[in-house]
Amino acid sequence: MPIKGISVVTWIYILMVYVFLASTLPVHKLLQPRDYINSHELLIAMALLVLGILVGHPKIVAPAFQTVPDAPPLFPILFITIACGAISGFHSLAASGTTVKQLEKETDSLPIGYGGMILEGVLATIVIIAVTAGLGMNGGGVEAFTSHYASWAAASGLGAKLSAVINGSANLMNSYGIPLDLAKTIMAVFIVSFAGTTMDSSARIQRFALQELFSNKNKEVVVKPLKNRYIATAIVILAAMALALSADGGKGALILWPVFGALNQLLASLALLIGTVYLAKKRKPIWITGLPMLFMMVITLYATFMNLKKFIASNNGLLIFITVATLIIALWIIIEGFIAIAKAGKEPEPVEEEI
Repeated sequence: MPIKGISVVTWIYILMVYVFLASTLPVHKLLQPRDYINSHELLIAMALLVLGILVGHPKIVAPAFQTVPDAPPLFPILFITIACGAISGFHSLAASGTTVKQLEKETDSLPIGYGGMILEGVLATIVIIAVTAGLGMNGGGVEAFTSHYASWAAASGLGAKLSAVINGSANLMNSYGIPLDLAKTIMAVFIVSFAGTTMDSSARIQRFALQELFSNKNKEVVVKPLKNRYIATAIVILAAMALALSADGGKGALILWPVFGALNQLLASLALLIGTVYLAKKRKPIWITGLPMLFMMVITLYATFMNLKKFIASNNGLLIFITVATLIIALWIIIEGFIAIAKAGKEPEPVEEEI
């Protein structure tokens, strides 16, 4: 499928070269200024949508409850969906791998972390309004929603989900005079820009994870070639490229989409596990992170095993391999984490240093 005369596969090669450069350069050279620009794009897009909500005052056309015959069970998908908005595994990795390098001082992490959470919630609310009310504007009515969400299959896939958000958001902006085509372009640029920030941040984080996976207790990389950030990044980029090109037309990412939700939240549970280990070592109450960690862990492991069962039934070798590999690494980290928590209870209480 050509994009302005260039095929998707060609764009993959171009983007992978960009990602390699962006994820190996120092943070302040490209990632930080690029994120700064994208933050302004986000604020402008959100302001335009909030104005559309106030001016257009759209009526919610989505039914309060809709039975979809081919949808998966409400448990655990409801909790995976809620968790994707409440806590994100990828964001926990980004916070520890890239965000910290952009802070002027450690205390800045408090307003940035909390502010980011609040802004994420506002954006989620806007998106919900766009798909439940915005789709019904311009004469669409309830039919515009029900036709898009007539079945699980009709609304499944990344393309279908994005089209609902783009069309609903465009209707909101159109309520005060922005032409629909221009409004759709604004939303497309906004979404693509954030996809761009995710790509090089992901590559950088994957490089860190790869190096840490082959590090000893002293945090020294034991595989010498992986000490080189260019070699480690090249391995990550080549793996991503292989996955992207695993389907005709460079649509490998769409094949991988079904595993995103459960695996992302599995990462979130591991982040909570790390927080629990830290609190245990500091002799602080561990229930603050321990209880949500246990809940997230049970739900996401159950959902991941359900996905694995489905992938085995459909004989999808790629998704089976990715899911099994992820589960092995996750279980390894879980076992080590619980051992660390148990050991922390037997260690002498740490002496607090006076500042």
